[in-house]
Amino acid sequence: MSRIHRNRLWRSGLAASAALTVVAGIAATAPAAGVIAATAATAPKLGLIAASDSVVLDRSEGEPGEPSGVYLDLGTYLTTDGGPFEFKVTRQSYQHPVVARQIIREGKKVRTRTLPAGMVKDFSSLRDFIQVTLTDSAGRTVATKKEPFCPNNAAGRVRPDAPATSKYPEGCPTQPFNLGSVWGLEKGWAANTYQGFYSTPVDVPDGEYTAKVSVTKPYRDFFGMADKPRTVKVTVRTPPKSPEEPTRGGSAHAGHGGHGGHGGHAAPAVRDGLGQKHLKGHSIGTSAPPALPYALKKARVAAAAGDGPGRRDGSRSKPALKPAAQRPTGRAGVPANTPKPDLRALPAWDIFISKGAEGEAPGRDHLAFASTTWNAGPAPLVVDGFRRPGKGLMDAYQYFYDAQGKQIGYAPSGTMEWDPREGHMHWHFTDFAAYRLLKADQKEVVRSDKEAFCLANTDAVDYTVKNANWHPSNTDLGSACGQEDSLSVRQSLEVGNGDTYDGYLPGQSFDITDVPNGTYFIQVVANPDKKLHETNLKNNTSLRKVVLGGKPGARTVTAPPHGLVRSR
Repeated sequence: MSRIHRNRLWRSGLAASAALTVVAGIAATAPAAGVIAATAATAPKLGLIAASDSVVLDRSEGEPGEPSGVYLDLGTYLTTDGGPFEFKVTRQSYQHPVVARQIIREGKKVRTRTLPAGMVKDFSSLRDFIQVTLTDSAGRTVATKKEPFCPNNAAGRVRPDAPATSKYPEGCPTQPFNLGSVWGLEKGWAANTYQGFYSTPVDVPDGEYTAKVSVTKPYRDFFGMADKPRTVKVTVRTPPKSPEEPTRGGSAHAGHGGHGGHGGHAAPAVRDGLGQKHLKGHSIGTSAPPALPYALKKARVAAAAGDGPGRRDGSRSKPALKPAAQRPTGRAGVPANTPKPDLRALPAWDIFISKGAEGEAPGRDHLAFASTTWNAGPAPLVVDGFRRPGKGLMDAYQYFYDAQGKQIGYAPSGTMEWDPREGHMHWHFTDFAAYRLLKADQKEVVRSDKEAFCLANTDAVDYTVKNANWHPSNTDLGSACGQEDSLSVRQSLEVGNGDTYDGYLPGQSFDITDVPNGTYFIQVVANPDKKLHETNLKNNTSLRKVVLGGKPGARTVTAPPHGLVRSR
């Protein structure tokens, strides 16, 4: 079972229409991770297209804590021709702002342009990129909103001579302590402008409307785009509830299948703006959901889920890796100068007071938090577990590889254990990280009993580091960490990627019932017992300041800004 992931909605489908035709082809071999080959190209020429002239949008009632209304999933796409639409997004430290630089490839020459500060504030998107104006049948404006745009959103080819696969990462990271990102849209591709759950609904009555969609003026001026808005006829309706969906607008047809109207039908695409939930991650706010496009009436092409020739779904969902066929043999050892991983802990985030996990004693106050441990490289962390006969325990081994990917060494690295608790229910690698609550003088007050983790590539933390893997495997927790009857598993943490646990999971908290109010630090330590071999063992610890207040049963917590990062 996967770790329950809040605020994450995935969808699946394939962009295809007379205007937006996804052409199947022979998949190209991807370049080395994190490397873009120089090809004959010019500055990108951007455009905006509407994949259909009409859509039907189903009203969403909203689940508890979610807004109700109509999500403006209009089927509009940003296209690029002449060259790829590419960015490198970085921050020097948490005391410095996020800076986005456009990478322009012209033949063998590469030049950069720094975007104005107001266009980017984090790694999730270009701010206020799209403007949508909704008018009713009388021409009155009933809603106007600006929306961000993630260049790594779901996309497909619009030209048959465009690259068959995308070398760029999928999704734009939303984790508050990210360090570096790469955004990109291949030449001849189009990316969906709708941001799915990270969008907000509008509250308008059922009826007929016209949506005008445009790229906002600051971006048109900066990128040299013509002012050519697109219009889409919109029908808003409240669908009857079905037995299968007692709390969600829409029936079990197009809207929840992830690809709108079925290929070959003349009816407009039907959406409820949300799509299907997938419990495939354990991070709270990772990459923006794909918000995938329609299979449209004129193309007569059935939509397909996932990635493939000429398309990407933006989800980062990839299957588990297979372990070695048997335990390693021969003398254990780490050859000299072998590339190794570099594990680092990000500051704790999404900090809140909870009453403890199910099964814990009532009446206790807990300080819960999310934590992310990532691999700065230059080599991946790869650990295989092999079950001891008749035991709920596996022996773990870390593998080492040369620059060509050939295994050249291994080392015993502890154990893996089965965790039967709700929200986990998979094999955990022991002693991967440790959590401690420290007083202002940094003396330990409370230690969390959590120390074992299922390693998975849930978050893109810094895709600008050497050897960063932009397309990691082992992201799907439904399969990444094995089943109870597994005899062996492989867990990995690829370069540039992190593994996040959110505070709603068992063990992700400190019992602070008897801890006085005051100033404390949440300490996260990666590889605390140094069982794993790393490039650097001196950068494994992070601290996050918190201030506890309130009364028993009603405790409060405040997390001051960490540099420029204002995340609780």
